Amino acid sequence: MNFAGKELDPATPHVMGILNITPDSFSDGGELFSENGKLLLDKIMQRAEAMQQAGAAILDVGGESTRPGAKPVSPQEEMDRVLPVVELLSSNLDVIISVDTSSAELMRASAGLGAGLINDVRALQKPGALEAVAETQAAVCLMHMQGQPSTMQNEPEYHDVVVEVKEFLNQRIAGCEQAGINRERIIIDPGFGFGKTLAHNLELLGRLSEFKQLKLPVLVGLSRKRMLGTITGRPEKDRVAAGVAAASIALMQEVSIIRTHDVAETADAVKLYRALENK
Repeated sequence: MNFAGKELDPATPHVMGILNITPDSFSDGGELFSENGKLLLDKIMQRAEAMQQAGAAILDVGGESTRPGAKPVSPQEEMDRVLPVVELLSSNLDVIISVDTSSAELMRASAGLGAGLINDVRALQKPGALEAVAETQAAVCLMHMQGQPSTMQNEPEYHDVVVEVKEFLNQRIAGCEQAGINRERIIIDPGFGFGKTLAHNLELLGRLSEFKQLKLPVLVGLSRKRMLGTITGRPEKDRVAAGVAAASIALMQEVSIIRTHDVAETADAVKLYRALENK
């Protein structure tokens, strides 16, 4: 699979490191800003380098929090946060850069600076998003979310969460193909924690292998999420072990990408899985 000239084999699992360039993300919000709200580019670079050295093949840069109850930011504010970071990373690191956004304007601008993947929690449903990705030739990750971040955890309901999420993703894949985005550029994400109860999340985790029926690479993001805290009783930064355990369950169901805050620990799980597969 091609990401702005960088190749990655989705038949082998890879780690995506999270770089939240936001003051209010649920686990690490604000850590990359100064007290007066300026980006700490030196610290961002240090964190990015550490993630790459720890085993991240992809770095996912996000400028708008999508935690439950999150409020949207203006397109300009999101661009002001993300674009300097994309430019910094693309100029200094040999790594695939992903941009976590639903903004068509930011999709185009970040691709122009070297981003090879658009990671959209809204699955290219906002106006202009499909056209933007088609124009850039970037790869895209389509995620399922019931509702919007501000309301998605207000009593989400499904008859069969796996079937309904697959149906949604299939519809979005068809929309991409109609817009000129071929299947070789598409990754899918069932959207753990995005409009799902704990029971829904556990059902998805237990049946991840069913998403292989769509014959596309699968990305999962479970790192530090509320579902892990509900099960273990631990706060966000103490959920590393639970996140690695969840990632291991996903790996055994042949997912292609694990998105995580905890790169080194997750990369170890991937190494163990690969060793088992190659024994």
